[in-house]
Amino acid sequence: MRLRYSLCILSLLLLGKQLFAQQNREIPIVKIHTDSAAKKPKQDTLVLSHKGEPQTDLYEVIGRLIDKNAKPAYDSVTSKPVVSVVPAIGYTLVSRLAIVLSGNVAFRTGPDSRVSTVVASTSYTQNKQFSIPVQTSIWSKDNHYNFLGDFRFYKYPQSTFGLGSSSKMANEDPMDYKFLRLYETAYRRLSGNFYAGIGYMFDRHYNITDKGNLNGTISDYLLYGKASRSVASGFTVSTLYDSRDNGLNASSGAFVSLQYRDAAKRLGSSTRWQSLMIDARKYFKLPANSENVLALWNFDWVILNGSPGYLDLPSISWDSNSATGRGYIQGRFRGAQMFYGEAEYRFRITGNGLIGGVLFVNAETFSAAQGTRLQAIQPGFGPGLRIKINKVSKTNISLDYGFGTQGSRGLFIDVGEAF
Repeated sequence: MRLRYSLCILSLLLLGKQLFAQQNREIPIVKIHTDSAAKKPKQDTLVLSHKGEPQTDLYEVIGRLIDKNAKPAYDSVTSKPVVSVVPAIGYTLVSRLAIVLSGNVAFRTGPDSRVSTVVASTSYTQNKQFSIPVQTSIWSKDNHYNFLGDFRFYKYPQSTFGLGSSSKMANEDPMDYKFLRLYETAYRRLSGNFYAGIGYMFDRHYNITDKGNLNGTISDYLLYGKASRSVASGFTVSTLYDSRDNGLNASSGAFVSLQYRDAAKRLGSSTRWQSLMIDARKYFKLPANSENVLALWNFDWVILNGSPGYLDLPSISWDSNSATGRGYIQGRFRGAQMFYGEAEYRFRITGNGLIGGVLFVNAETFSAAQGTRLQAIQPGFGPGLRIKINKVSKTNISLDYGFGTQGSRGLFIDVGEAF
């Protein structure tokens, strides 16, 4: 799960000699140069804009403050694991103040393989939330296989606001639960940019409690089927197309993923259900001869059959990277069908690429329980600021202020782009 945390600048100054943002957008740890061809940069590589202007990043700016004669460092990753740990503090709408310890391991399984990563963190928040997410991406030596893992444990007080996109903020129902996730998917390259994969997904929510709607009305959670635990266990079938020029911050290309999931009772699921998840993204340079980018995103998450546990239903900002729904608190909308779209315009503010900006607009609609119709379309929008921390991988610190309906608004701080 992506952590929308602000960075502790003091930690960066003291511990951040080599900074890096992983593709899953955790706290930046080690500076690793990545590209689609998995080639190592030359020691004298100089990154230029399309107009030939030298580019810079926050790492170099901090380096110059410490040592005026400092020269850019160009790191490469080999089969020897690179391990780093960094503490940070942050703030999110759902957590308030958070204390985070994050680390990663980066390595190559072969001289020409893409960078494999293991990223882990632990955090404790002002809202008494405790989490340990671990995410892995392991490439084979020939890049024909990619093994993706997502493992999490949460102790997670979080409110729900009912089902459907017409739910009201006033219907807040404070919940508390523990959550265990075990995901593993193996992808095989079929041809060019096409991949196919199979995997296993296990989600367990337990020790679930709630206080009921604070305004005294009957909660949708009670009407849907209150339970102290739920288990979803089953296999997945996935296809993937990825022609992006950069997985961290694309300026051209496309990404399309389809994932079918079958939660089966014979494998321990509380109920049998099936879902389909579609993730499609497209990137254009606009104008064509500029560094500015128009990014488009469609994310659909649909329960095809059956009734998952309440906390397994599609929900805003509960996609794998917690990226949907800037302008709303995580879990604000929930239901059996989720349809989401977003457009973002990314532009340079400084010619050296250090500072940039974005304007974004999104919209989502949810049904309530299975078999009900889609409800109101809920918009979100806002501006954002980008600070480059790695000019080679094009990784940014993202600061966005999002606005939603019913007075929803807030600051979203992240490492990497939303999509």
